[in-house]
Amino acid sequence: MKILYPYLKAYYPLIILSLVLATINQSFSMMDPYILGKVIDNYALKFSTFTINEFVKGVGLLLLASMAVAMISRIAKNFQDYCVNTIVQRLGAKMYTDGIRHSLELPYEEFEDQRSGETLGILQKVRTDVEKLLSSIINVLFTMLVGIVFVIIYCINVNWIVAPVYFSMIPIIAIISSVLSKKIKKIQKIIVSETTILAGSTTESLRNIELVKSLGLSQQEIARLNNNTIKILGLELKKVRYIRSISFIQGTIINLLRTSILGLMMYLVFSQQIQPGQFVTLFIYSFFIFGPLQELGNIINIYREAEVSLNNFSKIMNKKSEPQPKHPIQIDRINSLVFEKVSFKHKSSPTYALTNISFKVNLGNTLAFVGPSGSGKTTLVKLLVGLYRPFEGTIYYNQIEGSKINFDDLRSQIGFVTQDSQLFSGTIGENLLFVNPLATEKECIDVLEKSACHSLLNRADKGLDTIIGEGGIKISGGEKQRLSIARALLRKPALLVFDEATSSLDSLTEVEITSTIRTISDNHQHITILIAHRLSTIMHADTIFVLEQGKITESGNHDELLASKGLYFAMWRQQIGERKK
Repeated sequence: MKILYPYLKAYYPLIILSLVLATINQSFSMMDPYILGKVIDNYALKFSTFTINEFVKGVGLLLLASMAVAMISRIAKNFQDYCVNTIVQRLGAKMYTDGIRHSLELPYEEFEDQRSGETLGILQKVRTDVEKLLSSIINVLFTMLVGIVFVIIYCINVNWIVAPVYFSMIPIIAIISSVLSKKIKKIQKIIVSETTILAGSTTESLRNIELVKSLGLSQQEIARLNNNTIKILGLELKKVRYIRSISFIQGTIINLLRTSILGLMMYLVFSQQIQPGQFVTLFIYSFFIFGPLQELGNIINIYREAEVSLNNFSKIMNKKSEPQPKHPIQIDRINSLVFEKVSFKHKSSPTYALTNISFKVNLGNTLAFVGPSGSGKTTLVKLLVGLYRPFEGTIYYNQIEGSKINFDDLRSQIGFVTQDSQLFSGTIGENLLFVNPLATEKECIDVLEKSACHSLLNRADKGLDTIIGEGGIKISGGEKQRLSIARALLRKPALLVFDEATSSLDSLTEVEITSTIRTISDNHQHITILIAHRLSTIMHADTIFVLEQGKITESGNHDELLASKGLYFAMWRQQIGERKK
C-alpha cells in the first residue's frame, strides 16, 4: 500500500477539502434528529403550556432550522461527491498512465517473458480498485467516524452510560472482520492472478483467431477459456461466502446491540433520566452509525482487493527501466557500425545465443546474415537496434560505445522491417506517418512506389486516406509487408534493417523489392543490414556472414562463399534445386 501514498500526497488539498465537506455533510445531517428531539421535548410534550402563537412560532422556527441544516448537508454532499470523483478519476488516470509509461520503458526482454494483455489487465484492475477504495473510505468510513464522534458528544451531554453501550461491540466487529478478511486477501490474490492469466489467454486467442478458426479449434479454445472462467467463478463464490459470513456476524452483533440500546434507553426514559425526545434522537442516530457498520465487510473486501492490485502494480513499477547512460553522448548520423567480440544469452537459457561476433560496416555498405533457423540471426538484429544488450563484448556506433548512447535517439535513425508485418488500424497515410509525422504526401507516394505497392494504390479509391483492415479495404500478407517496407523508407534512415522482409512476398514481388533494396544500397547513403533465408535476396550484399549455432562460420561475398563449398554453398544448392523442381 506504500506505493499509493505518493499519489495521494499530490492531491492532499482536495482530499482535505473532501474530508471537511464530508464532516459538514454528516454533522448537519445529524442535526436533523437533534432538532426533532427538541420539537418533541420542548413543544410536543408541553403543548398545554403554550399559546397557539407561541407553539406555532417555536415549532416553525425549529422546522425552518431543520430545513436549513438539511439544505446545507445536501450542498456539502454535492461538493463532496464532486471532489471525491475528481480525486479518484485523476489519481486512477495518473496511476494508469504511469504504469503504461513505465511498462513501455522496460527492457524488451520483460515483454518476452509474459503474455500479451497481462500488464494491461493489472493496470486496469488497480485503477478500478483504487477508485473504489478511496470512494469507500471518504464517503462511508470517514462519514461513519464523524457520526460516531457526534453521537459520543451527544451521549455524554444526555447520559454518559449510553456512550459505552453504543460502541461496546465495535471492537468485536473489527476483530472478527479482520480475521475473516485475511482469508479473503489470500483468495483475492489467486483471483487476480487467474484473471490476469485469463486476460492474456483471451488476448492471444483473439490475436491468433485466423489460426484458431482455420484449424477448427474454436470449441477447444472456448472450452479452455471456460475452464479458467469456471475456476475464477469458484474462487469468487468462495470469497462471497466469507464476505456473507462477515456480514452475517456483523448484522447479528449490530441487531443485538441495537436491541440492547433500545432496552436501555426505554429504562432511562422510564426512570426519567432522559426525555422522550432524546430517546427518539438516539434511536435515529443508531441508524446513522449501525447502517455504515454493516458495510464494513464490503469495505474490508474492497481494501483487500486494492491491496492485492497495488502489490501487482508495485511489482511492475519496481522493475528496472531500460538502462540509459546518465550523460549520453549525442550521436550524429550513423556512418559506421562495429560488433567487437559480442556474445549474448537469454536470461532463461544456459547456453549462448551468439558467441564472439565481430564485424564492421560503413556508410554505403550492405551486410547480410544467413543461416539455418535458430542460428541467432534475429537475436543479432535485436542487439543491433538495442532491444538486447551484449552479455559480453561491445557494439560501437560511429566509434562510440552503445552503453554511452541514448538508444531512443539512435533508433530515430533506424528503419526496421520485421519478419511479421505490424500495421495499425487506420488509413494508409496514418500507418506511414506513424514513423514520420512531418512527411509530405509526395514523399509517402514515393516510398509506396519504391516498395512495389502498385496494386494497393490502384485499389485505394481515397488514396492515402483509404482505411485498411476492418471497415476498409482488405490487404494481403504481401501488401502488409510492402507497406512496412514503405514505412521504413519514409523515415529516411541511416541504418536500414530488413529481418526476413521478403518472407511473405511472391517471387515476382520479391524481385521488385530486392531491386529496390539494391538501388538504395547503391546510393551509398545508408548502412543496410539484411537477414534472409532466401539467398537470392542477399546476393548483391558486399559481405555475407553465415551463422551456425550462434557463431560466424563463413564470410565473404556471394561468389567467394560459393567457391568455398561450405554451408552457404549447400544452402544455395538446396534452394536452386527446389526452384528447378
